Amino acid sequence: MDGFTQNLNAFVSLGTVLGQIFIFVVVILWLSVRFEGVRVRKLANDILSTLRPWGLTLGFFVALISVSISLIYSEIIGYEPCKLCWIQRIFLYPQVIILGLALWKKTKDAAEYCLALSVIGAVIAGYHFYGQSFNPSALPACDVAGGASCALRFFVEFGYVTIPMMSLTAFLLIIVCMILKKSTAGKQG
Repeated sequence: MDGFTQNLNAFVSLGTVLGQIFIFVVVILWLSVRFEGVRVRKLANDILSTLRPWGLTLGFFVALISVSISLIYSEIIGYEPCKLCWIQRIFLYPQVIILGLALWKKTKDAAEYCLALSVIGAVIAGYHFYGQSFNPSALPACDVAGGASCALRFFVEFGYVTIPMMSLTAFLLIIVCMILKKSTAGKQG
């Protein structure tokens, strides 16, 4: 593995871990708003209120960066996507266009479409990660033409970050961003 690929893997894996920390913090804030005392509830509400208007923008950048990284891995580095990776791409790639147009046109219903795409994508990515990590025989085999195996792990960083984990994290980040956006729309309208 060359230096560029190693550095990219480390950088993107660190971004994945930071994304997971963001997801964890937002979920804790949502739970705090519902179950904690008045002081904690107010602080959590203030933080969430600051994040809410940025939901669509954050979701767009998560999708854009994810698509860019997936294309770098396949087209520049040469990692051949497997069947499950292609399916995940089907649910990720359109979100760049949907969210980009939503930001440009200031539409309010894009969050619902991206939420649906991301939930399906997250289920597939979760299954892919589970299969790679715990049950490779459950994953689709290579096709007759010799395509990439879904069980193949091109790299593992931090003991668990693989391409399917990156995908799962991206979908979960988009889900969190779209829920933030929907909660903004609900408060305004």
